[in-house]
Amino acid sequence: MITRMFAGVAALLCAACAGAPPPTGAGAELRPCPSSPNCVSSRATDEAHRVEPLPLRGTAAEGLAAIRQVILAMPRSRITAAGPGFLRAEFTSLIFRFVDDVDIVVDETASVLHVRSAARVGQSDLGVNRRRVGEMRDRLANLPPLAVDPKR
Repeated sequence: MITRMFAGVAALLCAACAGAPPPTGAGAELRPCPSSPNCVSSRATDEAHRVEPLPLRGTAAEGLAAIRQVILAMPRSRITAAGPGFLRAEFTSLIFRFVDDVDIVVDETASVLHVRSAARVGQSDLGVNRRRVGEMRDRLANLPPLAVDPKR
């Protein structure tokens, strides 16, 4: 009886960790962060949620290719959607299998990649999303320079 009860509680906890993915759309804009501290965004206006956008390397397509390369090199990540000017990825935590969503939107005018990284569930992320964006920034900076096309 106790074993069944423990198994039931464990199953409920695991199901709660997954959460539902955010709605998919055209990807042109980042959703605002909720009031909880488990989200950061380069579009946020408050310091608690604000991070600087990532630098755009080359054209929109080149910038998305670079950030795709960075994301796929990071542990437990996968690209879930991509289109002209945007990219969506998921990161899964090692132990509890929490899923965080990362959205990237190209802003060619400002030469940046706007980014939003947020936990699907829970209140606090213990700074994981902010550190993830910092790691993405560092990895982008360490990519080799883009090849220059003399025909441009």
